[in-house]
Amino acid sequence: MNSPAEIARLYVDSGVQKSKLPLGKMFALAIFAGMFIALGGFASTVASHGVPIPAVARIISALVFPIGLMMVLIGGAELFTGNSIMILPVLQKRAKIGKVLLNWLIVYLGNLVGGVIIAWIAANFFATGDHALYNGALANTFINTAVSKSTLGFFDAFTRGVLCNFMVCMAVWVAMAATDVAGKIAALYLPIALFILCGFEHCVANMYFLPAGFFVSMKTGTDIGITVVDALVKNMLPVTLGNIFGGAAVTGFGYWWIYLRGHAE
Repeated sequence: MNSPAEIARLYVDSGVQKSKLPLGKMFALAIFAGMFIALGGFASTVASHGVPIPAVARIISALVFPIGLMMVLIGGAELFTGNSIMILPVLQKRAKIGKVLLNWLIVYLGNLVGGVIIAWIAANFFATGDHALYNGALANTFINTAVSKSTLGFFDAFTRGVLCNFMVCMAVWVAMAATDVAGKIAALYLPIALFILCGFEHCVANMYFLPAGFFVSMKTGTDIGITVVDALVKNMLPVTLGNIFGGAAVTGFGYWWIYLRGHAE
């Protein structure tokens, strides 16, 4: 098993390589990551749908959703939230801040494309199509999820975003402690389950949940009482800022200060 100090050094090397990816490959890998996280979100909704006890439904979601991050890490895709700890090579002066910010932008956009693709498919074929799951009852869940996320207060959404990416980055971090696939999956599973159980907010997952609700509303002609601007301003903006803070400032800077500060590469 790699120690925390070894993980910190490994992530510096990994972050340097991520910052050097060709933009086309970076964008393509980001689309894959957005699709993987979206599929995890979709599966967690399907699995928990119709469970009458909210706590049990949340537990079921928490057991299913980590499949998305498993595919990201083992498949080698690029995830915006996990990449927020690319602040480590910047602090170690191994990568330029401009390169890291460009990575964040390209990966964020790629994740969005991947999330929207799966949202469109899920909404049109599994929630409202001829063979819709649960006789079309899943459509209401898609809408209700989008509405609940788009009506959070700014500070509430920001705080949930901070705590979410603190856990996501810890999932990535502890997975790097393992040297085999089974160990990596086991390590990442619990922090991701924790953030789902607690109702934290993940901007990449919301790139699926929010469009899915809008696609269903358009397909069914339902007035859901929120707009795309509501979704962007009340959810995506504060959640994205919170995710960056939780990953870069809390996990990234925190572990750099503890394990790497004063140690030249």
